[in-house]
Amino acid sequence: MESFVKYSCLLLLLTLSICSYAGIESSGQEKADKFIQKPNIILIMADDMGFECLGVNGSLSYETPVLDNLAKDGIRFTHCISQPVCTPSRVKIMTGQYNFRNYIDFGYLDVKQKTFGNLMKDAGYKTMIAGKWQLSGAKKKVEGYDDLERPQEFGFDEYCLWQLTKKGPRFANPFLEQNGKLLETTIDDYGPDIVSDYVLDFVERNKDQPFFVYYPMILVHSPFVPTPDSPEWKNPDNRLKPDNRFFKDMVNYSDKIVGKIMAKLKELEIDDNTIVIFTGDNGTHTSIVSQTKSGAYPGGKGHMPDNGTHVPMIVSWPNGLQKGVEIHELIEFSDFLPTFAEAAGVACFKTDGQSFFKTLNGKSDAPRETAFVHYHPYPEKVRKQDGRFVRTLEYKLYHDGRFYFLPEDKWEKKPLDHKLLSASQKQVYEKLKAKMDSMPSYDFTITEQ
Repeated sequence: MESFVKYSCLLLLLTLSICSYAGIESSGQEKADKFIQKPNIILIMADDMGFECLGVNGSLSYETPVLDNLAKDGIRFTHCISQPVCTPSRVKIMTGQYNFRNYIDFGYLDVKQKTFGNLMKDAGYKTMIAGKWQLSGAKKKVEGYDDLERPQEFGFDEYCLWQLTKKGPRFANPFLEQNGKLLETTIDDYGPDIVSDYVLDFVERNKDQPFFVYYPMILVHSPFVPTPDSPEWKNPDNRLKPDNRFFKDMVNYSDKIVGKIMAKLKELEIDDNTIVIFTGDNGTHTSIVSQTKSGAYPGGKGHMPDNGTHVPMIVSWPNGLQKGVEIHELIEFSDFLPTFAEAAGVACFKTDGQSFFKTLNGKSDAPRETAFVHYHPYPEKVRKQDGRFVRTLEYKLYHDGRFYFLPEDKWEKKPLDHKLLSASQKQVYEKLKAKMDSMPSYDFTITEQ
């Protein structure tokens, strides 16, 4: 009898152990499945790099093998529409809202706004931002411009930023603030390297949980100066001397940095479950003319034609089903935030955007029929280049009635004569006008002297 009791107790303990182990294994599998369903996200946004700067988009002036290969193995979006200049683009992409709803002033993001940083943090992601900030209102010393916790208020757990509260160089001997401290740098330090290395460090420390990285690059904004790969870098006296010929080196170096990030993801074996998006905040500086397979392409930063608002967009996500494809549908900057919400599996607060997440997964997404841009970066004045447009892939209507057929008039030199429109063109015009009229009215009377 005693031996039977001992045997029964032993059997019971063994059974409990097996059940317990099975429960742990099941729980672990559930966590693993949940992790797979929540991809990591890295958004890289180059500063002042237009559509024409990538080889895969037809460039003959620059060398971008990393980005070109990402496009060949991933998805290349051919019609991503930004704002014409940096702050309007950053406010729009971070909040998912058109500028007339929440834009306060140049170089400033209203503290009352919620960003994709807040969204992703609330979704359980570890979040960080690295690169260019310029959103605290430092130029006009807006209240709280020197608040070192401003990035955290917008949802970012960590940061390494240029022009958060301090002004100074961004390339050699950069002024960078990292999690509340001003970094000590020398003429031998290169801002884009420090920032991108911090991105790599954050990714490595958070590889075992979902993370969200927003990397608004410091490159390739002026001044156009040598990079560490430029022969001129060897002489410290040359590192802060601008010359347009260094723009090419800066584009090439941007591609190299993207390569560093992709290599780190592969090394950590998390590249399959990481969505990497590369885009630009607006067109290339107007002093730069690039050569492309279709001819010379002048930079259009600050202006509303395609060379100011048409930016590159490449997505890499091996776990998605779309590989080596081109998407010829409109994407605008308000679309990123709802896309991230869908990727994270959480509800999205109200935006003007339309998620393109299903497109990344190879599923059917209703394409965006039109893209809308409202551009008035300096509230105290209205300039001739300010205004609104709404467009399809081929046609573009401005707030003042100018109507263009882009395939035959890329630089918008000859608006269509409304009296000579065909029946199909009239139909498109009415559709775009209805979209324009659905927006709150806005006074674009020129006040700049």
